[in-house]
Amino acid sequence: MIKVLLVDDHPVVREGLRGMLDAEPDLTVVGEAGSGEEAVALAAAHRPDVILMDLRMPGLDGAGATEKIMSSNSGSRVIVLTTYETDADILRAVEAGATGYLLKDASRAELAGAIRAATRGETVLAPSVAGRLMRRMRQPAQQSLTAREIQVLRLVAKGQTNAEIGASLHISETTVKTHLLRVFNKLGVSDRTAAVTTAMEQGVL
Repeated sequence: MIKVLLVDDHPVVREGLRGMLDAEPDLTVVGEAGSGEEAVALAAAHRPDVILMDLRMPGLDGAGATEKIMSSNSGSRVIVLTTYETDADILRAVEAGATGYLLKDASRAELAGAIRAATRGETVLAPSVAGRLMRRMRQPAQQSLTAREIQVLRLVAKGQTNAEIGASLHISETTVKTHLLRVFNKLGVSDRTAAVTTAMEQGVL
């Protein structure tokens, strides 16, 4: 039997996933976690073969939990299962050590097949995610925004001023301006609006 751990902060999602996987004769759900912190603890306790990991959760998010689990040498494989597919989200998950990245509209057959493939050590990616990764790899390295630059840009997109962004991220307004200048340079734009628009077009936001 392939042991699976479910990680999602929405109980109804976990219940749906459990129902789908219980119908598979070779898969068994050994635990459910509602947060990244709980996922790390249950991964250590149950040592599942595969962990289905939600990406965006309060506190320790999916990428952070994945990184901690992978660093513990537990032998578990992590498949991110999320509704988000921006370049930044995908890259964070892959860099954290995730074996796969699927979207929550995957069918039961796709999900079960991905779990079996991950157990064999194969990489499993939703077609749209694979396409994004390929496009990202073809882009010049200097086009990649850092995690902090993306944080700043997200707050710009919400309409925050430099001062408000600095307060939100606990950095100085000067540092915010420096981050924005680097973003403008990497994206080839000259103002905040163009930066947000271009980042959205590229799937960064």
